[in-house]
Amino acid sequence: MTIFKLPDLGEGLSEAEIVRWHVKAGDHVVVDAPMLSVETAKAVVEVPSPLSGTIVALHAQPGDRIEIGAPLVEFAADAPAGGQTTSPADPMHAADAGTVVGQMPGQADEAAASAALEAANAVTRPRVRAVPAARALARSLGVDLSAISGTGRGGLITLDDVMAIGLPTRSAPSTLHPAPSARAPSVRPPTAPEQGDVEVLRSLRRAMAQSMSISRDSVMACSVFDDADLSRWRGGNNYTTRVLRAIAAGARIEPGLNAWYDATSQSRTLFEHVHVGIAVDTADGLLVPVIRDVERLGDTQLRVEVDRLKRAARERTVKSEELRHFTFMLSNFGMMAGRYATPVVVPPAVAILGTGRAREDVLAVQGRVEVHARMPLSLTFDHRVVTGGEAVRFLGAVIADLEQPE
Repeated sequence: MTIFKLPDLGEGLSEAEIVRWHVKAGDHVVVDAPMLSVETAKAVVEVPSPLSGTIVALHAQPGDRIEIGAPLVEFAADAPAGGQTTSPADPMHAADAGTVVGQMPGQADEAAASAALEAANAVTRPRVRAVPAARALARSLGVDLSAISGTGRGGLITLDDVMAIGLPTRSAPSTLHPAPSARAPSVRPPTAPEQGDVEVLRSLRRAMAQSMSISRDSVMACSVFDDADLSRWRGGNNYTTRVLRAIAAGARIEPGLNAWYDATSQSRTLFEHVHVGIAVDTADGLLVPVIRDVERLGDTQLRVEVDRLKRAARERTVKSEELRHFTFMLSNFGMMAGRYATPVVVPPAVAILGTGRAREDVLAVQGRVEVHARMPLSLTFDHRVVTGGEAVRFLGAVIADLEQPE
């Protein structure tokens, strides 16, 4: 028997959720045939069979969250051609043939794959989840992160958790805790709320909660707000494509907002290309597909790509590679409601632009009262690496581009 454990899916995550099985106990599978679908990094990924054989047992059910390296499937592998068996000590088994999806062996390598699975499945302890600043502090203090229980969302280790282990605590003076006054009124205990349904966060909502927790612990967020006057627009302009074009214009003026920041090494990466992650609201939670090379695409190309990715996100057919490596973020929440907001930056990106609902405003223009259509803009940036001057110059460039007639 051979036990196949959940491989590293190439997402840099420590766990995945079982979406559905394509096989059951007793089924015969061939190498590279899809066995199951798992969700990781907000995308559904097919896990292929690493070898040919008969399924003896499944070790997880749909909806289960399992860690990388946990038992997944038990096989009775087919015998190699000619009836020969392969010794696990065979040097050819030293190659890693099953740790990353998409790099599974072919039919001719099935004999090697069986033993290679055991080496590939020898996964060390689960990856410890910690914010970058906490990792850096733990390294400087010589603190073992695996010995710390994180108090952040989902067990995330925060800076305070490391400081509590690595730094001595001081007792507060007793004068800071005076005895309560005898006249203090009694406080009525809160009444219990009505019974509600408890829903365990899964899939996109769990991923969203984790991303927001990381952002809360890792980003020094600051926001600025302004409006773009759209009175010079002609018919036929599309809001999303115009905003994407304006983001590219802002990045040309202030490339520091089209960047990544690594807090551990205290370094930033500036990008020439502009890959914009667009937040898409779905029934299951937020997805952020990425529009690539915005600075190179025309309005028509942008519109086609936006429509395609939004449709794929809502149908849950968007590919995992289409959700990665955005260099800037956009939240066009004004399509539904809302005027201003403080959108959340997701590391390693350093900025996100929110567009509110456009409406007609009454303005004083050179001593006259006029009605102009205006788009509210909210720019949130990571103040650790982006200055206020850079942020407002970027926003000014975005506004200047949006206020052009075409």
